[in-house]
Amino acid sequence: MAGIVNYIKESFEELKNNVSWPTWAEAQSLTVLVAVFSIVFALAIWGVDTVFSKVIKQYFDLIS
Repeated sequence: MAGIVNYIKESFEELKNNVSWPTWAEAQSLTVLVAVFSIVFALAIWGVDTVFSKVIKQYFDLIS
């Protein structure tokens, strides 16, 4: 159990002293970038899914 506590203490020490954190403005701009990319990617997947579902529906309507 002491090993886990020591690991957690060392992890927090590492985060405080050795990690280079982005500035607030940089973090905000990167968050917006990720949100926009996620929306664009979701719309692209939705579009491909819609096209595939229509093609498959037409195929099965054709063969039945």
